[in-house]
Amino acid sequence: MPTDARTWFTSGLSTEDKDRIADAVAHEPPADTGTDVTAGLDALQTPAGAIPGAMAVAWRRVWPPLLAVAVVLVIWQAVVWSGVQPIWNLPGPREVAQAVGRAAQDGSLWEALTTSLSRGVLGFLAAVAIGTPLGIVVARVKWVRVAFGPIITGLQVLPSVAWVPAAIIWFGLSNGTVYFVVLMGAVPSVINGIVAGVDQVPPLLRSVGRVLGAGRLAMVTEIVLPAALPGYLAGLKQGWAFSWRSLMAAEIIAVGGSIGFGLGQFLDQGRQLADMALVFTAILLILAVGIAIELVVFAPVERAVLRRRGLRQDA
Repeated sequence: MPTDARTWFTSGLSTEDKDRIADAVAHEPPADTGTDVTAGLDALQTPAGAIPGAMAVAWRRVWPPLLAVAVVLVIWQAVVWSGVQPIWNLPGPREVAQAVGRAAQDGSLWEALTTSLSRGVLGFLAAVAIGTPLGIVVARVKWVRVAFGPIITGLQVLPSVAWVPAAIIWFGLSNGTVYFVVLMGAVPSVINGIVAGVDQVPPLLRSVGRVLGAGRLAMVTEIVLPAALPGYLAGLKQGWAFSWRSLMAAEIIAVGGSIGFGLGQFLDQGRQLADMALVFTAILLILAVGIAIELVVFAPVERAVLRRRGLRQDA
């Protein structure tokens, strides 16, 4: 303890108390500031306990959704038992499971699932291919952003179902109608996502790039885009959500011709037959695809980006 601090601390104490404090200070071990500070920083950065194994991590991620599904099924069955709607208007989990089995057995379930999933993936990839370069231009060229930024935001807000009648007139009952509606729903979200990501890039990174001699192309590909990746990823997730919703709207309205049989037509078929079990089957399939894409594609990529930037330490 420093002498001045010790004098101030012991002022007003009796001689006996001062002797006891002096004896304790004399036997105090020397402070090892370097070791203690380093150990403290390591303790802050090192997670407590052993790193969990792959099975433990997988189980930790799986059981909360399973519990949520179980709770939803219990509530659903309780509502059915309450009799608020007759069983033909509000089927229970058992009736819907039987409808799923029948649809899987006759092949309509797999046809609708593969048709819509292939359309959704292709439409989303096309939206990314179109929206990414457009987003870079909008983010980097000021006059383009001032002129077209509000229009792009307005297109993002516009419900994609509004494009279906025009698309049917332009492309007929064909896959062109579906893909046009998907692109109009997803491309604005991808553009705005990359614009938001570029806006969040610290100016210091651009300054460092210019000092190191990075040209315009290198500035975009090696500095701006990697730094804008979190915002861009958020835009991609939103773009997929818009493309999937747009696809369902197009498939429900545009029926017939060479447009094929997707989940939207599957849902509309249940409505025409007044088969609520079939309707619930289609709704659950649409929901399951959305959840699966999030868990299998976007969630692992997001975790990898966050871990690489030191914002996440779990597996």
